[in-house]
Amino acid sequence: MAIMDFGGVQEEVVTREEMPLPRARQILKNEVVGILGYGPQGQGQGMNLRDNGIKVIIGQRKGGRGWKDAIADGWVEGKNLFQTIEEVVARATIIEFLLSDAGQKEQWPKLASCLRAGQALSFSHGFSVVFRDRTGVVPPPSVDVILVAPKGAGRTVRANFLAGSGINSSFAVHQDATGRARERVIALGIAIGSGYLFPTTFENEVYSDLTGERGVLLGAIAGMMKAQYDVLRAMGHSPSEAFNETVEESTQSLYPLMGKNGVDWMIGACSTTAQRGALDWAKKFEAATKPVMEELYRSVRTGAEAQRTLDTCGAPDYRERLEGELDVWRTMEMWKAGATVRSLRPENWAGAKAGKAPARKAAKKSAKKTAAKKKAAPKRAKRPAKKKGKR
Repeated sequence: MAIMDFGGVQEEVVTREEMPLPRARQILKNEVVGILGYGPQGQGQGMNLRDNGIKVIIGQRKGGRGWKDAIADGWVEGKNLFQTIEEVVARATIIEFLLSDAGQKEQWPKLASCLRAGQALSFSHGFSVVFRDRTGVVPPPSVDVILVAPKGAGRTVRANFLAGSGINSSFAVHQDATGRARERVIALGIAIGSGYLFPTTFENEVYSDLTGERGVLLGAIAGMMKAQYDVLRAMGHSPSEAFNETVEESTQSLYPLMGKNGVDWMIGACSTTAQRGALDWAKKFEAATKPVMEELYRSVRTGAEAQRTLDTCGAPDYRERLEGELDVWRTMEMWKAGATVRSLRPENWAGAKAGKAPARKAAKKSAKKTAAKKKAAPKRAKRPAKKKGKR
């Protein structure tokens, strides 16, 4: 592994120089990777493995969205696509357990009953193993237990791969029954399309991941955006202006540059007014949010977040209730305004015929609705015209 300096701390990483793809293929040449669950991660990792020449089979419940996606992606029923856990485990040597966390708890007894000595059980999240007292997931001592956790969504794993890039991933060995767990997990990490790999533990992965997605990755950023939008609207700003200043400029301009060059570069590249505001107010936001982040981490570490996830996501009516919660966000003025703003991006106009671009269609449709409402509304008496003059 390579030793690199991360802000003054020396850490080990695995790059494609230490583990080139041909070497990963050599290590995995006699392996069959069985992926259980064809959700975003299963889809992205499975297709990348297949494209990299690794033997892959998919296990997915027939009739659902995942099954339809798998068929559309070229997996063939009875050849490399199977309906049951038992069929996949019987054929595979490395099993990627990529069901949801609640789904892993539900299906674990079935999977555990058909694992064989020498197989590797791979996860992309440490949840089930770390919170085993809540999930019941305790792998037998005869199998390798490994983790490759891409630091991004499954769609990004695939998109980066197709773009000739890769996504960084963490890796861990929880149990080495064969003496080959480490080389298996590193080879698997490169083969799924990782740009580089950094070592972690199952515990550290799940604590940092749950904190991150509830914090700055999703929860905190969504909450802060909503707060700023609401303040701007309450102060008389239009929906388009509030959305552009809150979301569009950040996601389309600043965040990509931060990702490429760092936040220090981004602040340095702004106007002096923006620099001063960022440097001064960052401290206030840090002071305000740090106690919330500390509370969040405690909730993760104690298992409270894990229990909430299992209780809610494992409920029979969860999907219906989830749609209801998501609808609250979908119907917010902020995100409805966002749909119109996105339709006005230049890339959505390029090549479109005059009057046929998505934004124009949406604008015409909206105008027609407004006209219809006006027509249906009772007519009011005309007021005398105001004389023009200075305000």
